[in-house]
Amino acid sequence: MAIGREVRAYRKKLGLTITDLAVATEMSVGMLSKIENGNISPSLTTLQALSKALGVPLTAFFKGFEETRSATFVKAGEGVNIERRGTRAGHQYSLLGAFENNSSGVAVEPYLITLTTASDVFPTFQHEGLEFLYMLEGEVVYRHGDRLYTMQPGDSLFFDADAPHGPEQLVKLPARYLSIISYPQ
Repeated sequence: MAIGREVRAYRKKLGLTITDLAVATEMSVGMLSKIENGNISPSLTTLQALSKALGVPLTAFFKGFEETRSATFVKAGEGVNIERRGTRAGHQYSLLGAFENNSSGVAVEPYLITLTTASDVFPTFQHEGLEFLYMLEGEVVYRHGDRLYTMQPGDSLFFDADAPHGPEQLVKLPARYLSIISYPQ
């Protein structure tokens, strides 16, 4: 499947249709479709023909096999407590995972945010990217732009983080929610 994804990516990068590639390699459209969809494993001769037609080294098709994929595991209660703008308002941020580099081109920051009686409202956060909230415990009225959302356990909110946002009212404490922020690297 990884080889097929690479073949398709190089073909599309060149603006070729599957028919164009079939003509250039003297293979059938059906055969190329099966390769791109990972339904068959191409022979070395087939890979050489694809390499020549797409103008890439033969090893380019194996890129997906060579890359290491990272994972971060955090035991319950062991997230790294960090300071963000809301920290001064009594919001506790526990970073649940991070990658130095990844191949997606997207940075993602997963946080567990805890609000207690020592927390203040702070409805004016703004930052780049998108944010997803998932309420675990308690109840807050959360502002995004000019709209208010009453969030209780199980509720979620997904939004453009460039607009002012944050807890407007702390209704039932302690409140805990997941915040997952993503933005281009």
